[in-house]
Amino acid sequence: MKAERTRLARLRRLERIRDVAKQAALAEAGRAEGTLAQLLELAERTEAMHGDYAPRAGLTDGHALAALNTFRDGLDQIAGATRADADRARAVADSHAQEAALAERRRAAAEERATEAAKTLARKAQSALPVGMRKRLGTRFE
Repeated sequence: MKAERTRLARLRRLERIRDVAKQAALAEAGRAEGTLAQLLELAERTEAMHGDYAPRAGLTDGHALAALNTFRDGLDQIAGATRADADRARAVADSHAQEAALAERRRAAAEERATEAAKTLARKAQSALPVGMRKRLGTRFE
């Protein structure tokens, strides 16, 4: 029975460790989602700025038009880089979400093993009692 109690204690520790790992994975996934949201907002604002600087009829000469086009080209490059960053951030966020789901499955499996070990230990402890003692105590294990 001592070996079973030691095994149960080890399984409970493993369950706590898996819970901490799950919490860390969830925190990491949350940070990745936050980064993704910031990049998506930045991409939207950059694209809106690009639209705000559309060529206007009030430009007086070719130099002003060239300067505006150069500025808009720069905004295009920034918007493209931001969209690429957002795509990478989305992939990272998805990866972290998968890691969090895996950590939860591992934690649940450890919990199931610990619960089963506790039930087995309780059954063994109950079966070690004499029959008359079990009836008096009113113990029952399902």
